[in-house]
Order: sequence, then structure tokens, then C-alpha cells
Amino acid sequence: MRTSYLVCYDICEDKRLRRVFKIMRGYGDHLQYSVFECQLTQTDLIRLRAELARVIHHDEDQVLFVNLGPAEGRGDRVITALGKPYTAIDAPCIVV
Repeated sequence: MRTSYLVCYDICEDKRLRRVFKIMRGYGDHLQYSVFECQLTQTDLIRLRAELARVIHHDEDQVLFVNLGPAEGRGDRVITALGKPYTAIDAPCIVV
């Protein structure tokens, strides 16, 4: 069974930030700068956390996992915004 997670990160160094971004692209949908929505099995979650743990500096960086509940039966993604409207990103992101 898959669970939806909102994964947000704050990485203090550009090289680690690029590495975390590349890892996250393999697990979920890029919503905004350092925010991804991921539908993960328990095994996927363990694997993702382990990959990120090897990259981040635990005393400087932070990765948050927000459990949004079961992925099945959720229906369409509903995202609302204040300020600039949310737009889905169709083009690949380039991090320099």
C-alpha cells in the first residue's frame, strides 16, 4: 500500500542541495523549489530516508516528511495557493 508524503528540505550547501534534488526526482513529483509530493511504499520510504541520510549533514540540513495518508482513494491532487497561482511543472528542472 502506498502512502502520500509531502517532502520538504532545507539544505545549507549547494553541492548537497543538487544531490538531494536528484535523489528526490527519483521518488516523487517536484511541486516547488524544495518541495516534492511522493507516493511511497514502506520500503520506498526506508530506501529514500537512507539515501538522503548518506548525503545530508545532520547538524546543518533538514528534511521533513509530512504523511498525507493513503495514496489510494485520494482522487485528484488538490493544491491551492495564496499569491502566485500554483502551476504544474511539465518541463525538467535544471539545478546549476
